[in-house]
Parts: sequence; structure tokens; C-alpha cells
Amino acid sequence: MKQLKNLMAGAVLGLAAVFTAAPAFQALAETPPDMLVIANRIDDITTLDPAESFEFAGSDVIRNVYGRLVNFDPLDLEKGYEPDLATSWEVSEDGRTITFTMRDGVKFHSGNPVTAEDVEFSLRRVVSLAKTPSFILTQFGFTPDNIKDTIVAEGNTLKITTDKKYATSFILNCLTATVGGVVDKKLVMEHDKNSDLGNEWLKTNSAGSGAYKVVSWKPSESVTLDANNDFYHGAPAMKRVIVRHIQESATQRLLLEKGDIDIARNLNPEDVAGIASEDGITIDSELRGRLMYVSLNQSHPVLSKPKVVEAIKYLIDYKGMQDSFLKGQYTIHQSFLPKTYLGAIEDTPYSFNVEKAKALLKEAGVESLEVEVGVREAQERIEIAQSLQNTFAQAGIKLNISIGTGKQTLTRYRARDLDVYVGAWGPDYPDPQTNAGTFAYNPDNSEEAKATGLLAWRNAWNPGDLTAKTEAAVTEGDRDKRKKMYEDIQREFQKTSPFAIMFQKIEQTGRRSNVKNLNLGGAITAVAYWPVTK
Repeated sequence: MKQLKNLMAGAVLGLAAVFTAAPAFQALAETPPDMLVIANRIDDITTLDPAESFEFAGSDVIRNVYGRLVNFDPLDLEKGYEPDLATSWEVSEDGRTITFTMRDGVKFHSGNPVTAEDVEFSLRRVVSLAKTPSFILTQFGFTPDNIKDTIVAEGNTLKITTDKKYATSFILNCLTATVGGVVDKKLVMEHDKNSDLGNEWLKTNSAGSGAYKVVSWKPSESVTLDANNDFYHGAPAMKRVIVRHIQESATQRLLLEKGDIDIARNLNPEDVAGIASEDGITIDSELRGRLMYVSLNQSHPVLSKPKVVEAIKYLIDYKGMQDSFLKGQYTIHQSFLPKTYLGAIEDTPYSFNVEKAKALLKEAGVESLEVEVGVREAQERIEIAQSLQNTFAQAGIKLNISIGTGKQTLTRYRARDLDVYVGAWGPDYPDPQTNAGTFAYNPDNSEEAKATGLLAWRNAWNPGDLTAKTEAAVTEGDRDKRKKMYEDIQREFQKTSPFAIMFQKIEQTGRRSNVKNLNLGGAITAVAYWPVTK
């Protein structure tokens, strides 16, 4: 703890050093009028390559650095996707080929023009590199062997041809994901190393056409972005964005009150209540798509017993957590599709019931059990793990808590190295398949599959017929039928899966009141900095 406090003190000093010291008579520090300074937990970033990034804080960066064929207007998310680097698209009669026409005159940060060839390279690159999020594209039948025929640039158009007919909206929504980010082929290939398509270089650099370019990323410390004055929507008002890794809510609150930061993104309910009435500070509440869940590794000999799985779902004090240390920031939600998504259900079949859990454990022949839970070093997640530790103990289960950075914990989780995991999941694109295709889909549960993008695989769970049902739902053309299919999948999932989905996030952000037009992305995308003004 002493080491953590020292780290926090260092972060505060480092942030203060960014700014010129204020005169002694000045009540508040103030960030420059054309600079946005944000406190956030960003220790989950592992890479800034859009073909590889699969973490929350990384998505925030990539949303602002890379253009896509289609994207979302941050000031009007309800209208859905709209043209971005493409101006229009046409769908073939058989529904398998979409032809995009590129926007003229857009340039990368390097000054190179954005062309259909760059899009071809970017999408093919995702498939060829086969990093964790590549399944978002490969689910359409794209493979390293066929991409020369299925992802093709012709003049100022790009054609993609899928293996079968899908709803056009599903494909376009997938292209708004991080993997849809278009990179500068010429610049990236100048940094190709051992045929890695520039992957090592793009981990810490950028080659985009978006509103901002990466100046620096210092892991678990900061990300600095500079404005692209040639951004086709117009030069952003915030010429520099600095995102500082500030772990503790109390430190974020102090910096916000002093005026050293503009935005605090990880305030706990106590600190929100403490500053809600302060002059010059506004609290924003925004329903996000992020879900908080507990999962059980099905390679564990005891945790794989169905009665044990069911018992654990009754050993979670959902309401107690919601009404105390998560108050106002998470709402009980027990299905894998967030509210606002097609097919979302609001069934809550589980509640805290120790006696029922004990009876189920007895049926399973389990008198005592000791397991390890992995959790990221974040206040609310640690408090959730501590609550579980307490409630599990009431039924004879000893839960040992292992706390690590976001990167450390995710690495172990993706390697199937944790008995129990407490963490969050957010949609990659606004279609029900985004979560159905990871929670309830796992066509190859073998160790060799290394399907780390699938949560079912990470937990060594074979969903049985849910895999086929998920495949069927994604190709169903009738909206109402598709909705019903996802509802049915979730209800079966609630009964049989080793996942206890607990809450959906309501993000409460502390903001200096002079900051306008900040949108965190709602339930469908990541934060956008380019509309922000002061």
C-alpha cells in the first residue's frame, strides 16, 4: 500500500509539472484553454495498434486517431453509423458484396492521401495478423488465404465479399469497431519488421487520419495526443489531449477540485456526492454498454460442476453492492446484452441466498473449496471481489484475491490461468452479436484454438448448442425473429453458463463546467475528443 501511495503521489506531481505554477493568490489552477486533461485508469492498454487493441482505454485512443469506412457522430449517437472515410456504399443483389466509394481529399497525419488501397491493406492486415480482435472480421469468412479475392480495392472503391448473406447493418456496425481503423499503408510498411506488417511499431505509434495523432504513450502513466489540424471535419478546438493514469478516486477528485484536470472518469459514489454541489464542477451520468461479471474456469474440477456454478450465482449480493459502494454507478443486470441493444432482456433470476447456495453445494458433494480470483487494481473491482470473498465464505468457499494491473490480470485471464475472474466487458460494435459471439459462442474449446477474443474460450467453456444458435441468429434477416432468438439464447445462457453477469455501468464523470460537448460513447462506442470546446 505504501508503494501504491508513492506511485499516486508521483502521478500527482507529474501532472502538476505539466502546467506553469499558478500565482499564490489564485484560488484554482486552470488547464490551458486549448488543452483537455483527463484522469482515467489506463493501465489496461497493451498496444495502440487497431488490429490488436482490445481494451477499454486503448479503444478511447484509437477512436480519436483512426478514421473508419463508417463511424458514429459523437453528438448524435442515436442515428447510428454514418459515412466516414467512405461516402456511400452499394450492396449486391445476393447481399454478399458491399462496394464502398471513398471520400476524396482526406489525408493521413503523414500527408499521404487516404485511398481504397489503404483500406484494403488495413482490413487484410487484421485478418493476416490474427490478433485477439480479428474475429470481428473473420466471422464473415475472411481468411489469410482468401482476402486477395474478398477484400479488394478498385480505383476509389473497396469491395468486401462475405461467405454468405448477412444483414448489411451487422457488417457496417462491425466496421465501426477498433479493427475497422484505417492505417497509412506506406508509413506502416516503412516500419515492417520481419513481415509483422508494422505491428511492433504501431504498438506505440500511430498512422491514422483521425482528429488526433499519438505523441506518446507511457504505459500506466499517460497518453498524449496532438490535434490533426487537417482533420476533414475541421481542426479540433482542443489542440492537445493528455490522459493521465490516476488510479485512486480521491486523487482524481482533488485534481478536479484544484482545476489541474478537466475530467475525472473514475470517481467513486462517495467522491461524486462530495463534489456534486461544488461551483464549477458538473457530474454527468451516462449509461454505458459495459457489463461487470464473474466467470468460473471450467477446467477446474469443482467449478465445472453445474450445481457449484448455480450455487455461486446465489452467493453474490447483487443488491447490497448496487446500493452501497456501487450506488449510482452500476445497475443490476444479469444478461449479456446491455440495455438498449436489440434482444436485451431484463430478467434477474438470481439473488443473494446463502441457504439455497449451501443446498446446491451439498448436492454437488462439495463441503469446502478454496479458489483464486483475479481482479484488476481498480477500487470498485477490488470491492466487488472483497464482497464475494465475504459472501462465498458464508457457504464454505475460501476466495483468495489476486490483484494486478489491467495488463497483468488480462494476460492471465486470456491464458486460462485464473480459477475465477472479476472483470468488465464492453461491446465492440452496436449489434447483439458483439456479445453473443463471445459469451455464448465457442466452436473450438481446445487449448490449441487460442481463441482469446472469446470469453467462453477464456473460461474453457463449451456452450453446446448455444454456438449453433448464435450462428443462426447472426444470419437471420427478420428483425423480430432475430430479437427473439437472442432473447432465448440469453435465457438458456443464464441457466447453464459459468458467467454470473451482475451489473451494467452508469458512468459518472466529474467535469469542469467550462468543458462542453464531451461524449463518452454511450453504450455503443468510445469517447470522442474532437467536438470538445471550453
